[in-house]
Amino acid sequence: MKLLETISNLAGKYFAVWVILVAAVAYFIPAPFLSLGAYITILLGVVMFGMGLTLKPVDFQLVLKKPLPVITGVLAQFLIMPLGAFLIAYILGLPAELAAGLVLLGSVPGGTASNVMVYLAKGNLALSVAMTSLSTLLAPIATPLILLGLAGQWLPVDPVAMFLSIVQVIILPITFGLVIRKLFPGTVEKSLNVIPLISVLAIIIIVSAVVSANVENIASSGAIIFTAVILHNLFGLGLGYGTGVLMKLDEGTRRAISIEVGMQNSGLGVALATAHFGPLAALPSVIAAVWHNISGPILATVWSKKPVEVEVEEEYSNRAVTPTAR
Repeated sequence: MKLLETISNLAGKYFAVWVILVAAVAYFIPAPFLSLGAYITILLGVVMFGMGLTLKPVDFQLVLKKPLPVITGVLAQFLIMPLGAFLIAYILGLPAELAAGLVLLGSVPGGTASNVMVYLAKGNLALSVAMTSLSTLLAPIATPLILLGLAGQWLPVDPVAMFLSIVQVIILPITFGLVIRKLFPGTVEKSLNVIPLISVLAIIIIVSAVVSANVENIASSGAIIFTAVILHNLFGLGLGYGTGVLMKLDEGTRRAISIEVGMQNSGLGVALATAHFGPLAALPSVIAAVWHNISGPILATVWSKKPVEVEVEEEYSNRAVTPTAR
């Protein structure tokens, strides 16, 4: 078990490196990975099941105790990122599928890797976990409606079908994870350190499947997609922090909102794009899976050198931070 935990820690720590390596292999030798596309939804379900195993009732208590920062952050999440994606797609003149894919990336909830970044950045961890949890639960309603309003001009959007997809790949697996944790708390606690390994493997397989199916598209449009994703991420990080400043929130809360807004659940973006728009639309989320795990640690490192006083909920003082979704 200790060997598995060590491997799991290494997998989580060097997630971006593994994604880059596998993406490169899938790009130059696509054939072995082409058949994996059929399993994207199942793999994402595995990732979200892992998230459900790590959640506790305390993760939702902050919403009731201190609703203003949580509501501010979640509203910023579902306003800044979709609108930013729309503007960037319009300004860069992205093709329809890529434009819709970028807006989709902006419309999904935050990934739990952001919790780790907030922790390293000396930010408000309790707020980060609450934002991730709440935005994920709101996604079945928020994501389809946002896409209908912003991406419908490029590609047809079926909000009902997308709602059902999100329930299938997010809500049901998370609920199952919560139930398993409730029924077998001791066993789950012993297994938590292995969850990152399973999640990283699932995301890597998803990335390899999408890259292998889009070799020609990456060759012809790779530079513009990278530019769009990087601009989008910086837009979210900057305006997320600015929202905290505007609302006169403390520095630790500003950092948490910035990272939560800027880092997206790229795995969900890949799954939804592949299912509803086509493989080309999944590319922004694939690139985000790499870039968000480069920019996030860089920002966290910078902020970690500037510690601030943060109000920490008692229940979070010894909480293990386990990344399960990207």
